[in-house]
Amino acid sequence: MRIEVDLDLCQGHASCELEAPDVFEVPKRGKVKVLDESPQQDQRREVELAVRYCPTGALKLIDD
Repeated sequence: MRIEVDLDLCQGHASCELEAPDVFEVPKRGKVKVLDESPQQDQRREVELAVRYCPTGALKLIDD
């Protein structure tokens, strides 16, 4: 799996970081930074929640 981010949609709410802090980082005044674009399978649930709860729909989870 891999993560895609639409930075035009990201507004820096940091919901993703709350759900998957090992995968996403959001600076205090900025947009999401993906720390691991291809996370391990054991992180899948956290990443799925981050994608689901992104208020702007800026995240996508792609299965390879």
